[in-house]
Amino acid sequence: MPKDKTDAAIKRAMGKDSANYHEIIYEAYAPHGVALLVEAATDNPTRTVGSVRNVISKNGGNLATTGSVAFLFRKMGVFRLDPATVKDHDELELDLIDYGLDEMGESTGEKGEAQLVIRCAFPDFGKLQEALEKRGLTPLSAEHEYICNLPTELPEEQATEVLALIDKLEQDDDVQKVFHTLA
Repeated sequence: MPKDKTDAAIKRAMGKDSANYHEIIYEAYAPHGVALLVEAATDNPTRTVGSVRNVISKNGGNLATTGSVAFLFRKMGVFRLDPATVKDHDELELDLIDYGLDEMGESTGEKGEAQLVIRCAFPDFGKLQEALEKRGLTPLSAEHEYICNLPTELPEEQATEVLALIDKLEQDDDVQKVFHTLA
C-alpha cells in the first residue's frame, strides 16, 4: 500500500477534531521578584505564549528567557497518600529510603483533608511507585512538581498581588500548573 494512502487512512481514523498538543514551560517573574514556572499544554503555542505574556504583563510581571528561572526549582516526583492507610509512618519512611525517598511529611489537601506527602528526585519516580505498590498503598495522586530552592518571603499586601497573578494564570485553559517561589 502506498505511503500517502496509509497516511490518509491514519488521518481519517484520528478524525477532524484531533489536535497535536505540546507541553511548554514558560519562565517568568511576578511582581516583587517572585519567580514563576508556568506549565502549559497547547495545540497553538503562539496563542498560548501571547495569552500568558498578556496576563503576566498586565499584573506587574514579565516573561523571562529560558533558563533564567528554572535553576531556582527542582523537579521532583510527589506522591500523596491518605495517612489512615499507613500503619507506621516511621517504618514506611525507613523502607522507602532505599527506593529514592527524599522527604516525607504531613500536609493538607485542597479541601483541608490530611495527606502524607512523599517526595523523591524525579528519576526515582518509578522505583518509588513500585515500592508503594508492593506495600499495597494506593496514592491519592502521583505527579511531578517543581519545588523551589529559595523561597521568597513578602509582606501580605505584596504576596496578595502575586497570588492574584497566579490565580489569573491558572484560569487560562492552556495553563496546567503554576509553580512559584513565594513562601
